[in-house]
Amino acid sequence: MKYALKKFAAMLVTILCISFLVYLAFDLIPGDAALAALGTDVEPERLAAMREEMGLNRPFLERYFDWLVSFVRGDFGTSYKYHLPVAEMIVSKLPVTVIMALISFAIMTVVSLPVGIYTAKHSGGRIDRGITVINQIMMSVPHFFMGILITYVFGMVFKLFTPGGFVSYETDFAGFLAYIIFPCIAIALPKIAMSVKLLRGSCMGEGKKDYVRTAYSKGNDTNKVLYRHVLKNAMIPVITLWGMMLADMLVGSIVIEQVFNIPGIGRILLTSISYRDYPVVEAIIVLIAFVVVVTNFCVDLIYGLIDPRINVGAE
Repeated sequence: MKYALKKFAAMLVTILCISFLVYLAFDLIPGDAALAALGTDVEPERLAAMREEMGLNRPFLERYFDWLVSFVRGDFGTSYKYHLPVAEMIVSKLPVTVIMALISFAIMTVVSLPVGIYTAKHSGGRIDRGITVINQIMMSVPHFFMGILITYVFGMVFKLFTPGGFVSYETDFAGFLAYIIFPCIAIALPKIAMSVKLLRGSCMGEGKKDYVRTAYSKGNDTNKVLYRHVLKNAMIPVITLWGMMLADMLVGSIVIEQVFNIPGIGRILLTSISYRDYPVVEAIIVLIAFVVVVTNFCVDLIYGLIDPRINVGAE
């Protein structure tokens, strides 16, 4: 219990620090949000009135605490450019990004788990060496370039989808899934390589420990030792990595959206940055950070359940 409370307290402090740094960063960025909203030809009186309306003339800490209280309540402010509630703008685009992240995570899990176990069982073989080479290549390719390659190969060469032909999930859910499966593969491939490498190394490391030799001495075959003993302990670092990857896939989805012309959170974020629409940018960045921190908190709890020694050590 103390372990969970400590982690929860650390999570709250982390989120608070991130929110403060994000708000401070945008306050220090050169430029005038009021001028960006009205244009360079605006009259000085109108500019001053807009700055007063936006609250830009108030002290920084006063603005930050008001923004923080409103943010906690679910009020993310109003967009400078679109004059719409930021929460409404985010909610309208969030499902696309979240679905992409979840599908990418599912692909990574389904593929990496059996491949990682296979390479651990057959380490040193030809297939294992081939997979190791492929893993090194996949881990070195960034999301956006992987997206470009998949667009060219599967979109332009094999014509399995129409590049840029996004289909809304509200109009045709099957068509939506058929389109986003390719950007999801682009997000998942580097993570699959990382996960396979870690699972392989973790299984091989556990296989050298005394409890494994004891299990073999009792007459257990390789499969029984692997699935009943080794895999449980080997999965601890892998689950930790998966938790971080789930949050990272949300960020990866935002990047890939630009390559595949998908109207998700990423498009709003880039547009808002170019127009200095700070309420939108701040809300999206803090929400992403929130997802990352909460995901890591959940991973820590799962880690403690798998290995009770962590709870004991923390108490």
